[in-house]
Amino acid sequence: MNRRTVFFVSDQTGVTAETMGHSLLTQFDGLEFRQVTLPFIASVDKAEEAVRKINATGAEDGQRPVVFSTLVKGDLRSIVKRSNGLFLDFFDAFLGPLEGELRVKSSERAGRAHGIADQIVYSTRIEATNFALAADDGSITTDYARADVVLVGVSRSGKTPTCVYMAMQYGVFAANYPFNEDDFESKQLPVGLRPHVAKIFGLTIGPARLHQIRSERRPGSRYASIAQCEFEVRSAENLMQRHGIPVLDTTECSIEEIASRIIERKGIERRLRP
Repeated sequence: MNRRTVFFVSDQTGVTAETMGHSLLTQFDGLEFRQVTLPFIASVDKAEEAVRKINATGAEDGQRPVVFSTLVKGDLRSIVKRSNGLFLDFFDAFLGPLEGELRVKSSERAGRAHGIADQIVYSTRIEATNFALAADDGSITTDYARADVVLVGVSRSGKTPTCVYMAMQYGVFAANYPFNEDDFESKQLPVGLRPHVAKIFGLTIGPARLHQIRSERRPGSRYASIAQCEFEVRSAENLMQRHGIPVLDTTECSIEEIASRIIERKGIERRLRP
């Protein structure tokens, strides 16, 4: 398999470079990428050190690395751009056209994308995350009045990570409730959910994928058996259909996609922007 080294270079944490770079790399099947993040490249010395690392890697690999950059300052971009790599800087690509259109020079201030610029925004993120953790797996059904959305579905269908992601990224107050065999037998929503039907959104998953996930957690158990997975998925889907609950199949979806689809379909307001 063809293997290439990819560098993510940033004057801050590197999260933006990694996120945008990963989105592009997923378009290239059959390639293996060794990924290296070089964060906090905020001085000339560190930029030159980054160039040395990139060049040394290229010499060792026998082919030039790919370099994704979110360096804000032009002088640092110019230094790293001289490396023996394919240099792709997201700020360089967009700042120039934006400056021309807006007729204003950019401030070249690093760290604005992820800094705590607004205490209210920060507090909202923390409060939403605490709510998601407290209301995980049906722990607190009495507090659903505060929820923007309540996710339901079988165990291990993606409810918890989706709730936490929506809280941290968008400030959405998300709770989740796992259906169990008592719910399937009664064919009714649990009492704690009934007053909040308008907030409920269902997640389902392919039985084979559910079997794989559960087997990693509890191998050889009835809980992870394919028969049990098929029964629970079928029963949960019937229950959600019976009560008119919108459903998303998470089998081949990333957490980011699941969260975005829920927010769009439920018309939930994003209190925060990532």
